[in-house]
Amino acid sequence: MQTATKFTRLMVVLMVGLCLILANGILTPADAAPKYRWKLAQTWGTGFPIFGDAVIKMAEMVKVMSNGEMEIRIDSSNKHKAAFGILDMVKAGQYEMGHSASYYWKGKDVNTMFFTTMPFGMIAPEQYAWFYYGGGMELMKKIYDKQGVYAFPGGNTSNQMGGWFRKEINTLNDFKGLKMRIPGFAGEVLSKLGVVVTNIAPGELYTALDRGTIDALEWVGPSLDLNMGFQKIAPYYYTGWHEPATELQFMVNQKKFDALPAHLQEILSTAMKFAAYDMYARSYHESAINWASIEKEYPNVKIRTFSPEIISAMKKANDQLLADTAAKDATFKEILDSQKAYMKKVRKWTEISDYAYLKDNL
Repeated sequence: MQTATKFTRLMVVLMVGLCLILANGILTPADAAPKYRWKLAQTWGTGFPIFGDAVIKMAEMVKVMSNGEMEIRIDSSNKHKAAFGILDMVKAGQYEMGHSASYYWKGKDVNTMFFTTMPFGMIAPEQYAWFYYGGGMELMKKIYDKQGVYAFPGGNTSNQMGGWFRKEINTLNDFKGLKMRIPGFAGEVLSKLGVVVTNIAPGELYTALDRGTIDALEWVGPSLDLNMGFQKIAPYYYTGWHEPATELQFMVNQKKFDALPAHLQEILSTAMKFAAYDMYARSYHESAINWASIEKEYPNVKIRTFSPEIISAMKKANDQLLADTAAKDATFKEILDSQKAYMKKVRKWTEISDYAYLKDNL
């Protein structure tokens, strides 16, 4: 009986002590073991700036806002060894989440490309407006439902540069036989102009350019390109045409997401949306900072713009490819028509607001 009484007293003391610890903030709910442990696979390597940082920020927000109830472990491509296998792994439930770019899946479904970017398409503010208020999210859901995956905007780079080239591109003939890394629909366009197009994982780009496996590549822009060192090998840096608003994607296994409590679904959705916007702002900032350093730190870099003749040929090839694909795929046509109609509407405002201001004040 005395033993039972001592045990009861001990339990009371322990409970009171625990309450005091909680009250004084020494042990918070966030320190407790999470009820939901998820894994996220990303296309980017360990420590990859901006893209990878957006994923880290999202995971940290989920942990904090859920008071530790949910935790997301991030696996880089260094670990899972499948930079372009993110969609398949999330679809299979091997990973609950992924972070990548939609146009990497064009071989599985050509319609995924629209949700990253398209040549001569919308700029970032226009694209975000289309996603959230112009029907883009609904169309993206329609495409990713086939994969058993929910897709969410995952961060925008804004307008990307047209790429790094070992030699100057003066005429269309200079494209003939040129080996270039360029993904998405832009690769299809340049292929029409004689370029030998390939897609290479981010971590292998410098080596491929250095060894002559490719003659040119496009990656992002000053925010990331200079850190990759491409300017050491290919000095001609061209302005963009192909990716005016490159949106990455968070992908979530539908069954896993639907099984979450409603409050965690809301927390996860909010964290992804904030991380996406934050990546857009940071990418723009880093590009501005790095662009300012090019002339001083990399005097060998030669900034170029493709000639009117080349741009015209690109547009013609792009229009023909769009028309041909739309004729064969009703869903492709539906999304293309949606983007065209929205761009026609929103571009009038872009022209009279941002463009008119910049044209008169630069």
